[in-house]
Amino acid sequence: MRLSELSGKEIVDVNRAERLGVLGQTDLEINEKNGQIETLIIPSLKWFGMRKQGNEIRVSWNQIKKVGNDMIILDMENLEEQ
Repeated sequence: MRLSELSGKEIVDVNRAERLGVLGQTDLEINEKNGQIETLIIPSLKWFGMRKQGNEIRVSWNQIKKVGNDMIILDMENLEEQ
């Protein structure tokens, strides 16, 4: 799957049934050696879509359970803001 195919998909935590963000508003950590995505970095948002400074949710690629047509489903036991 290409990165352009992931863009615009909603990111949802299946355990909390909570929308975390949209891919495209997130940053990615990519392994420089093999080009694979390792981590999604989702900024915490406050009113009107403005970013809170310093708060983010880091999602390891292995926590992604399903990539569908409209959304990415995560299985996160311990969702922690950093």
